[in-house]
Amino acid sequence: MSKPPHPFRIANFRAYWVSRFAGTIAQNAMALIIAYQVYNIARETLDVREASFLLGMIGLAQFVPLFLLTPVVGLVADSVDRRWIVRSTTALLILTAAGLGLLTWTGALTLPVLFGAAVLIGIARAFSGPAYSALAPNLVPREVLPTSIAVSSIAWQVGTIIGPSVGGVLLSISPNAAYAGAVALFAVALSAIFLIGPVPQPPVQKDHRPLARIAEGFDYVKRNRLVQATITLDLFAVLLAGSTALLPVFARDILKVGPDGLGVLAAASGIGAAAMAIWFSFRPMKENVGVKMLWAVVAFGIATVVFGLSTYFWLSVAALIVAGAMDMVSVYVRSSLIQLHTPDAMRGRVSAVSQLTISASNELGEAESGLLASILGPVGAVVLGGAGAIGVTLLWARLYPELRLAKTFDAPDKPAHATLGAQT
Repeated sequence: MSKPPHPFRIANFRAYWVSRFAGTIAQNAMALIIAYQVYNIARETLDVREASFLLGMIGLAQFVPLFLLTPVVGLVADSVDRRWIVRSTTALLILTAAGLGLLTWTGALTLPVLFGAAVLIGIARAFSGPAYSALAPNLVPREVLPTSIAVSSIAWQVGTIIGPSVGGVLLSISPNAAYAGAVALFAVALSAIFLIGPVPQPPVQKDHRPLARIAEGFDYVKRNRLVQATITLDLFAVLLAGSTALLPVFARDILKVGPDGLGVLAAASGIGAAAMAIWFSFRPMKENVGVKMLWAVVAFGIATVVFGLSTYFWLSVAALIVAGAMDMVSVYVRSSLIQLHTPDAMRGRVSAVSQLTISASNELGEAESGLLASILGPVGAVVLGGAGAIGVTLLWARLYPELRLAKTFDAPDKPAHATLGAQT
C-alpha cells in the first residue's frame, strides 16, 4: 500500500492553506487595531474599568450576529458551493477594512462605527467558518485528514503570530498602514480561494424540510457525547479563561509597553499554538487523546492565572506562549474528533454548532472579561477566569467519562444513524 500524500502535495489544499493563512493574518491585524482604537477612544472620557467594559463589548458585537445566524449558516454550507461562501465573505471583509482605513484617515472614526464594523465581521465569520471547516475534508483523502487539520491549524496559528505583530508595528507608525495591510492580505486570500478547483459537495437532501435539516446538526452534537464533551469543554474553558480582549489594557495601563508591546503580547499565544501545531503535523497525536486534552486545558488555566498575576513583561509573554500551546492541543483534539466522527453531508451543520461554541468562548468570553474587569479590575478578571477553567475541566472529567476513555481519533464504521443511537 502506497503512503498517502502530504496535504501540501495537493494543489487544492495548498490554495486553501494560503487563503486561510493570509486571511488570518489580516483578521488578526484588523482585530488588534480595532481593539486598540476602541480602548484609546474610550479612555479619553472613561477610566480603566469603564473602558475595559467597552472593549469587552466589541466581542459581544461580533458574537450576536453569529449566534443569530448559526441555525442558517450550517445549512448554507451543506447546500451551497463552499468556495463561493468563502469568496463572498472575504470580499465583505475587504470592504470593511477599507472603510475603516478611510474613516481613520479622515478623522471620522467613532465608537459606533467600530462597533458596526465588529457586527459586519461577525456576519462574515458566521458564514465563512462552517464553509472553511467543511471544505477542508473535501480537499484531501480521509487517511491524511488529521495531518491536514494540523497543517491547516498552522495557517491559522502562524497567522495569529504574524497578524498582531505586524498590526502592532504598523499601528506604531499609522493605523492606516495596518488597515492597508489587511486589505492587501484579504485580497491574497480571495485570489487563493479562486484557485481551488471543483470539489465534492454533499448532495442536497430534498426529502427534508429546511428546519428539520438545521435541527439535525444540533441533534447530532446532543447525541454524540464524545463530540459534545470536546465542544462544551472548550466552550467553558475559553469563555472563562480568555484574556485576549484585555490585552490592550495590560499593554497600556499594567505592563506599560505601548502598541509595540501589545503586538508581542497578542502574538505570544499564537507562537505557542503554532509550535504545537507544527509538532502535530509531523507527529500526529495517536493515543490517549481525551486525557491529553483534559490535562492541556488544566495547564491552559494555570498559564492564564500566571499571566494575570504577572507584572513582568517577558513572564507575561511566556505565560501566554504556554497558554497558546495548551489551547492548540484542545483545538487539535476537538477538530479531529468532529471531522472524523461526522458524516460529510452534515459537516457544515455540525461545524456551525462548533463555531457557535467557539465564538461563544472567544467573543462572548471577551464580553465576560470586560464585564468582570469593570467589577474586579483586569487582573482579578483574568485570575478568576483561569481558576474557573481548571474547575470546569475537573467537572467535565467526571461528567463525561467518554472523554477520559477516548484513546484514539478513530470513528465507528457504522452508518451515522446507527452511531447516533449507540451513543445516547
